Amino acid sequence: MSRLPLSLIDTLKQRLRGYTTSAKTFSNQAILPRLPIPELELTSARYKRSLLPLLSAAEHQQASQKIDRFFAKDGLASTLQQRLHALDDQETALGLNWLDRLWLKKGYLEYRIPTLINVNWWNQFRDPVSGLGKGAPEGQVSDFQLERSAGMIAGLIDYSNRVNNEEIPPDMSRSGPFCMHQLKNMFGTSRIAAPECDKVVTQWPCLNKHINVIYKDQIFSVQVIGPNGETVPIKTLEEQLRQVVQQVEDTPVEKRQPAVGLLTTEHRDTWGPIRESMEKQTLNAQSLKNIDDSIFVFCLDDYSSPLDLDLSHRNIFHGRNGRNRWFDKALQFIVENNGRAGINGEHSPADAVIPSRIVEDVLTREPIVDSMSAAAISNLEKPKVLQWQVSHELGNAIRTAEKNASTLISDLDSVLLHYGGYGSNMMKEAKVSPDGWLQMVYQLAYYRHYGKSCPTYESASTRKFRAGRTETVRTCSTDTVAFTKAWEDKDIKMADKLGLFEKAIGSHMEYMKAASNGHGVDRHLLGLRCQMTPEETASEDAAIYRDPSYWGSQYWLLSTSNTSPGDLAWGGFGAVVPEGYGINYAIGKERVRMSVSSWNSYKDTDSASFRKTIHGVLEEFGDVAQRYLIKK
Repeated sequence: MSRLPLSLIDTLKQRLRGYTTSAKTFSNQAILPRLPIPELELTSARYKRSLLPLLSAAEHQQASQKIDRFFAKDGLASTLQQRLHALDDQETALGLNWLDRLWLKKGYLEYRIPTLINVNWWNQFRDPVSGLGKGAPEGQVSDFQLERSAGMIAGLIDYSNRVNNEEIPPDMSRSGPFCMHQLKNMFGTSRIAAPECDKVVTQWPCLNKHINVIYKDQIFSVQVIGPNGETVPIKTLEEQLRQVVQQVEDTPVEKRQPAVGLLTTEHRDTWGPIRESMEKQTLNAQSLKNIDDSIFVFCLDDYSSPLDLDLSHRNIFHGRNGRNRWFDKALQFIVENNGRAGINGEHSPADAVIPSRIVEDVLTREPIVDSMSAAAISNLEKPKVLQWQVSHELGNAIRTAEKNASTLISDLDSVLLHYGGYGSNMMKEAKVSPDGWLQMVYQLAYYRHYGKSCPTYESASTRKFRAGRTETVRTCSTDTVAFTKAWEDKDIKMADKLGLFEKAIGSHMEYMKAASNGHGVDRHLLGLRCQMTPEETASEDAAIYRDPSYWGSQYWLLSTSNTSPGDLAWGGFGAVVPEGYGINYAIGKERVRMSVSSWNSYKDTDSASFRKTIHGVLEEFGDVAQRYLIKK
């Protein structure tokens, strides 16, 4: 019997799965499944189980009584579930799901403290293959900086055009296609500060022809696409950047525009009313709209950070006192005068994997060369500095913003760990899930460091569903607690320790699978809570939400995110609670890169000290794997 060609088999499999492999970016959106609303019984059981390692027996019994009352048959949860299904029907008609806009509002836009460090994420790029440039004296740009910047801008514009034309292949997994909806929220996207709740403005296709370039706090509108949509040669883009620099240098310091970008570092209820007032003034409104509409922001820094990774990433994270930045833009690229580069992104429009793909595309092609369509073009508008009408009150607000940003930045304790002992290759050789391996590293490191376990967050992607974003994996479980306690007990045999290690990873993978399939507890509990009337909220049937365990179990002393493989860029974010740590990690084949952040104002956290503990656990796990798990 002859065999079918592999290509034909693959085609048949894809047809059986019911989706297309068309190269059009959004071609699979219509056939993506709806994000499920979990069954009440499953959420109730999983939620109670997740509380076990965090509460005493008496506390758990008390919380369980409230959970049982809330989820009782024909009880309040059933009523709220019906409302959630009605909401889902409304949102599905718009191509969304029951959670998308709810999560955007509750998870991001109602968040009032500064987005600087607290919300915005950072990513530092690998240095050019040719190495960094020599840089320039403090206060100047370098040719190498401008050359790399121009090439990077060309690559980013090319990607934006491919998104517009649906030429980015849709992401796929073994089980089917992934939602590409978030890609529409990248270019031409800004967060708009407003009292009580911000908003996001976005555009797709993004047809504007300008970006904003910031140099020495001067914000420019810079045309980077020809009048008729023509591709602009890299040398022309470089000349546009040089004109920006020259205009600034030719302007006396006392005549330059104020550092308005500092306002984006402020508390949202401070910045929101200021912005609303600015929008009533024609000049300021025009400048704000120019920034909101621009494809992205590009920051030219007139300095270079020390090469030490613990120091250099801080400039990508927050800059010098938050200067020379616009933190409300979805995509903000930064290049120092030695050519070192990175990105700082506002988190609300999209999750990490989406901008990571953009960065990966650009960095893979460096040094970027002109495309065939990049013919000479001479009719670009000259870069134009944005003008601001600054009252005495607004000037004071800008100065106050810088003081507040400086205070926040000085409170940040952020370090990197680039571990070269092993990576995913060895973990897989030991028959261990790489993500599970790292999560157990963090569980054991925290237990070893503090003598206790803690609520731990890991993000799981739900992009297999239409408009899916993330769900919470509650890593800390009864199995992880049993594993960490046994591992530290010298009287327990290694075989037993490894058995508990395997069981803990199994529990973690089970939760990850459930969360990725839309069956976690955190988003569902949020959705139900948001359907309540004020009277229902105050009732005893809703006492589940007033129990300390509800908020306490979400008090993420460890907040973690996996952005593997991290070969081209690595990044991080701020700790989400004052007493906690924020850990971003990327598992490459032969190494692990991670950042560890915390707050100096809390005396019991110390990122460098915790990093040392993590490093020790990594070494220990590697040694144990070589001795017991990897067959020689």
